[in-house]
Amino acid sequence: MSAGGGRAFAWQVFPPMPTCRVYGTVAHQDGHLLVLGGCGRAGLPLDTAETLDMASHTWLALAPLPTARAGAAAVVLGKQVLVVGGVDEVQSPVAAVEAFLMDEGRWERRATLPQAAMGVATVERDGMVYALGGMGGRQGKLPVTAFEAFDLEARTWTRHPSLPSRRAFAGCAMAEGSVFSLGGLQQPGPHNFYSRPHFVNTVEMFDLEHGSWTKLPRSLRMRDKRADFVVGSLGGHIVAIGGLGNQPCPLGSVESFSLARRRWEALPAMPTARCSCSSLQAGPRLFVIGGVAQGPSQAVEALCLRDGV
Repeated sequence: MSAGGGRAFAWQVFPPMPTCRVYGTVAHQDGHLLVLGGCGRAGLPLDTAETLDMASHTWLALAPLPTARAGAAAVVLGKQVLVVGGVDEVQSPVAAVEAFLMDEGRWERRATLPQAAMGVATVERDGMVYALGGMGGRQGKLPVTAFEAFDLEARTWTRHPSLPSRRAFAGCAMAEGSVFSLGGLQQPGPHNFYSRPHFVNTVEMFDLEHGSWTKLPRSLRMRDKRADFVVGSLGGHIVAIGGLGNQPCPLGSVESFSLARRRWEALPAMPTARCSCSSLQAGPRLFVIGGVAQGPSQAVEALCLRDGV
């Protein structure tokens, strides 16, 4: 599928991870792909940390995480990788924030989250880490609409206007000065208590400059209703990959929202259809790592933006 300007999207397959995992935490630092924690075959959080050398395509083991956790968010700050939130072995949300110091190969603890959370989506811009949604312990594992920013220098949290709709397992990406929150599993509101949670194709956009949310019209919603999927920003497109929908198996479908053309378009399907994947943006590649196909997956694949194919 062309992305305009003679560029196209295609998939690249990498060596599988040594450890099968779901909801692993992923980061890219200086030519290395780091995969931290997640859930293994036994369904318990891992403290395992591994790295893929992008040049040699080989995997190496790293020092284990101080707190075994799954579904944490990661942010790279120079030579540090910050691991935020997640869920522990008794399915409770984690407030711990820990940093892996790449040069020293060791972990350090940082200021904890104001509220323990799992399933948090994070994006980083200009020294601020934006944390959206998730499921907080106070809410009894119900989705929360919190939107908070962590100032990396001052090490303090600021609260922003809440997400317009209450959705768990939504996707999040940043592009052109806006944060996009897509899809997810929507819980019924208090006025509709007896209806069931349902998959949505909602698209909401937060303008960082004006500090306000916009819910995009029905015509600009995703083509597929999906939750627990991968979202990224590639070459002027917001990309949505795989996840769970109304079908019995994980989705393999991929779609992109062209910011210039303001519409959704189909892209090449995933080599391995799956949900609960970890993802990472690294240059012209959007990595999709691990997740669930029929069981926990070792797959490492990347959607690439290439010049004319």
